[in-house]
Amino acid sequence: MTTPPALLIAGYGTRDEDGADALRALVRMLGARHPEVPVAGGFFGTPGTEAAPGGPGAPLPLGDAVGELVARGATHLVAVPLLLAPTGPVARPLAAALERAVQRHPGVDHTCGAELGPHPRLLDALERRLDEALGEGTRTPLDRARTTVLLVGRGASDPYANAEVARAARLLWEGRGFAGVETAFVSQAAPDVPAGLDRCRTLAAAAPAPAAGGPGRVVVVPYFLFAGGLFERLCMQTEGWAAAHPDIEVYGAHTLGVGPEVAEVVMERYHETVAGGPRAAAGDARGTYRTARQSAPVTAGTGER
Repeated sequence: MTTPPALLIAGYGTRDEDGADALRALVRMLGARHPEVPVAGGFFGTPGTEAAPGGPGAPLPLGDAVGELVARGATHLVAVPLLLAPTGPVARPLAAALERAVQRHPGVDHTCGAELGPHPRLLDALERRLDEALGEGTRTPLDRARTTVLLVGRGASDPYANAEVARAARLLWEGRGFAGVETAFVSQAAPDVPAGLDRCRTLAAAAPAPAAGGPGRVVVVPYFLFAGGLFERLCMQTEGWAAAHPDIEVYGAHTLGVGPEVAEVVMERYHETVAGGPRAAAGDARGTYRTARQSAPVTAGTGER
């Protein structure tokens, strides 16, 4: 039987051990679900650097993951970037890091698949995180109608990377019944988190209160995979704004993490690449989205603004 290409999960580097533990858990999950595919994962850079392969002190260097797969007999690697957008400061460093890692092993080649993108399953994961932030209990249409979401990205100097967050926000709003989904960024791009919350508050005050639904509220949802310094900054900004605005309920969701939804999308990207080469997630499965979710009728005056 022919051994399938190995799966190399390439995460954007972190010095945070919780992020490394999350990647290890994802590797274990995929290994258990797909024992026929050799799987390993590593980080290719660290935030704030030129994204050298692993960076000083970074756990799980990408080169070690490549070495592990080669030791297990792999000769072709399919790298799936553990990234939410195809643009930003990490695309070229990722390609360079992969090339450097593979060059150490003559006879081994690699193909890079598409990033995860705002896939329908990732939107489901965002929705799950949002519901977890609101606590236990049944969600009714009235609950959704009084909830405004602030989807917060990392922020980048590349406007196309920031536009991917806006695209994810629009898709998160479609058919889910929220009063609106706004965007903000932790750094490097406007609006920042306090400005985004100001806009959510303004929109919540302007929207008609749903009958018996209670006052408006805001849920801040991070659009990144791992906790760490960035998430801590977001929490501090959110808590500071909420303390200054006691007239509105503010909830904070956790990061996406690497749960079953992320695992499914990683394997989908792997199979796409094995079947016919990488596909940009910017054109991600629009037909899949339409069949997975029927959009609710758009009510005038609602939606992402």
